[in-house]
Amino acid sequence: MLAAVAAAFAYVGTVDPNHPGHYPPCPLYRFTGLYCPGCGGLRSAHAFIHGDLAGALHDNAVAVLGYGVFAVLWAVWAIRAARGLPFRIDPGRGRMWALGALVAVFTVVRNLPFGGWLHP
Repeated sequence: MLAAVAAAFAYVGTVDPNHPGHYPPCPLYRFTGLYCPGCGGLRSAHAFIHGDLAGALHDNAVAVLGYGVFAVLWAVWAIRAARGLPFRIDPGRGRMWALGALVAVFTVVRNLPFGGWLHP
């Protein structure tokens, strides 16, 4: 899993998504003009890889949060696996609803006139 994520990040770090023609456009944005929760995720990953945290947060703040959560969960899993301990993720129903609400609010706000600062 780590190798696949590292390879994907290496590719995005090498092939700049800010230049058109390398990646397909977001279908939701292309046909409706609305930003989905993932819009700007590749640009965010590219900026993150190059050490531009402010740019990464501007392109997609939720994606940057996801990078951090993935890194922490993977590190905890690796440490527990090395010690021979089991690792189980059980976020619970409430946390999953909270995560869904966060993503929904992020998506709605970035598509409203005052949410322009969240546009990628």
